[in-house]
Amino acid sequence: MKIEIALHKDANGYWAEVPALDGCFSQGETLDELKMNIKEAINAWFSYNKQTDGEVITIEL
Repeated sequence: MKIEIALHKDANGYWAEVPALDGCFSQGETLDELKMNIKEAINAWFSYNKQTDGEVITIEL
């Protein structure tokens, strides 16, 4: 599977977001670290959304 990411550079290194996956982003001091971190974030995003897709939950505010 190929997923496009938007790569950004700032004073602390790099950060990336996945426009197709709402709220999926990560950061790293180097590009190699960022690649590992964004892959982990994508896997976590799919794991979380698979568990909650269509599930009704109640939370107390």
